[in-house]
Amino acid sequence: MILAQFEVNFIKNRCKGCSLCVEFCPMKIIYIDETEINEKGYNVATIKDKERCVGCSNCGIMCPDSVITISKI
Repeated sequence: MILAQFEVNFIKNRCKGCSLCVEFCPMKIIYIDETEINEKGYNVATIKDKERCVGCSNCGIMCPDSVITISKI
């Protein structure tokens, strides 16, 4: 079975690094990047292994600041 490809985008300057997206990602491909700080001083969420995203949108739904968008490519 071939999974559809999805693109996950973060508005990094609005991210507060709360980790809800990390907690609710079933594929465990989102993490808080300890090396990147946004203009508000927070470590930001980012994605690794983008090709493993199944497009469930849990991350975007759980984000309290509407930082994450998921689109099919």
